[in-house]
Amino acid sequence: MKSFTTFDLQYAHRFYGFKGEAQYLHGHTGVLTIEVEDTINAGVNMIFPCNEIKKTAWEVLQNFDHALILREDDPLLLAVLGVYETQGIKDGAPTNKQKGFAFKTELAVAYPECRLVVTKETMTVEGMIKIVYDLLKDKLNIAKITFTSGVNGAVQEYGQASQKEKDRCPLCGILLNENGVCTKCGYKRINK
Repeated sequence: MKSFTTFDLQYAHRFYGFKGEAQYLHGHTGVLTIEVEDTINAGVNMIFPCNEIKKTAWEVLQNFDHALILREDDPLLLAVLGVYETQGIKDGAPTNKQKGFAFKTELAVAYPECRLVVTKETMTVEGMIKIVYDLLKDKLNIAKITFTSGVNGAVQEYGQASQKEKDRCPLCGILLNENGVCTKCGYKRINK
């Protein structure tokens, strides 16, 4: 069975080196849907609470919301950082309250203090799916990710065979931490 949740993301980007309208800096409203697959969690009667899917994913995804997303070789990146430095906001501003944790993967680096994500490849809808899966594959049993942005859309399904079982709380369904404790309700797994 599957549970899913949806996110609306506002962002700006451009396709550096592209010969078309997308070479210009422009903005989008993107809709990202993450489907999680697992067995029904006994006693809770759900796969994974959708609000917990949203909370887990949002820790990463908020870096993409109201952010500028540029490819690492885009010369606009240095210009933007220079302007941010001149304005004194490169390392953050008191008004910047919506910040995820800074992440660095093979595909992308987040700089939450200045609302910037730098990607290895051009940030297409397909690229966003690859980045999101890479960031969340160890936290959620992702079955499918769909991303639409403007008139563009892409979907990727993931085989359950590649997913490892997640140790979840039998009371509220969220992941147990490395010590077998639920960070939401305090349940502690008893090792046998």
